Amino acid sequence: MRFCELQEKDVINVADCCFLGNVCDLDIDEKTGCIRALIVPQPCRWFGMFFRDFEYFIPWKNIKCIGRDIILVDVCLDDAKHKL
Repeated sequence: MRFCELQEKDVINVADCCFLGNVCDLDIDEKTGCIRALIVPQPCRWFGMFFRDFEYFIPWKNIKCIGRDIILVDVCLDDAKHKL
């Protein structure tokens, strides 16, 4: 699977069935080359354009399924938030 294909998929949290957004980046371990986490930006607050305070870091172990259109994850949103 290509990174551009990951970016097109909706990320859904199965814990509360909440839409988190789309993948914007990956966190990769420099030594092993393994993906550590998916990075999903916070939805914009002002007319969908500006003011992002945080992004979600979703550890690879919390990914439950990658389907044709969606990525199912199981995370506590408070733990996954990282300030920008």
